[in-house]
Amino acid sequence: MTAVRTTYALTTVTAAVCAAVLATALPASAINSYNATPAPERTEVGALVATWDDDDDPTTPDRVDWVCSGTMVDADTFLTAAHCTTDWPANVRFHVSLDQDVQSGLDRAAAEHPGDPAAVARAVAVEGVAHSHPAYPGPASDTHDISVVELPAAAVKARWSFTPATLPRAGALGALGPRGLDATAFTVAGYGTEEAERGPGGHTHPGGGVRMKAPVTFEALNDAWVRLGMTAPQGNGGACYGDSGGPNFATLDGRRTLVATTITGDTPCYATNVTYRLDTPGARDFLKPFVRLP
Repeated sequence: MTAVRTTYALTTVTAAVCAAVLATALPASAINSYNATPAPERTEVGALVATWDDDDDPTTPDRVDWVCSGTMVDADTFLTAAHCTTDWPANVRFHVSLDQDVQSGLDRAAAEHPGDPAAVARAVAVEGVAHSHPAYPGPASDTHDISVVELPAAAVKARWSFTPATLPRAGALGALGPRGLDATAFTVAGYGTEEAERGPGGHTHPGGGVRMKAPVTFEALNDAWVRLGMTAPQGNGGACYGDSGGPNFATLDGRRTLVATTITGDTPCYATNVTYRLDTPGARDFLKPFVRLP
């Protein structure tokens, strides 16, 4: 069984409600708890923060939370997943934070600005405009699950210092071949929750809101997808809910390269991270208007 790696994918409740429950009711952590470490050095990796309305007055937002992960690929472009930026109420606004601990920042801002989600979002993040792939959701072979948030570069630069992630050349993963892919070091990063824990009420996914990283290993390559192993006995960690849109890096020609974005995986977050390739013609055609490609 698979599930998208957003914080709002755990139940049939709306995206907004589930994201808020996860981020406010659980202690802060991220990725899987095993074989994972904090990633303060990955300053190009950020969290997608949303404000939206879920009452009878759509003129002002009444909810705010982080909902997904993503990566800065140039000075003003944040790359994430289309399922993170679609199917929201009409008045949703998207923001990006590059803070290491977004959840703590949201908690502090909520205490300083009670009842004002817009002010909370401004305190931790920079607002941008989302552009989802126009063909999303596509067929299973290529869902076109990719989007960007365009940000004001000056506002981002005023708050954070980072080096944008390097995108792959066309066909870079396919060119490695099976042996090359097996020998390639992969790393997943994001702000997501931990693997499932059993409790009296069933499985829960604790944590979320802190940027973490973990090693993963190659399993399979498809036309649009890279499947990465995240089982603990092999020394891996992995992605979970809230890591959607976040980066999967590989070392190509000695350089850390953003080769895929987290999309889905097994529901308890124990086994496989299914990621969307960025070296394919479809992904590159979508990205071309927003960022210079190698």
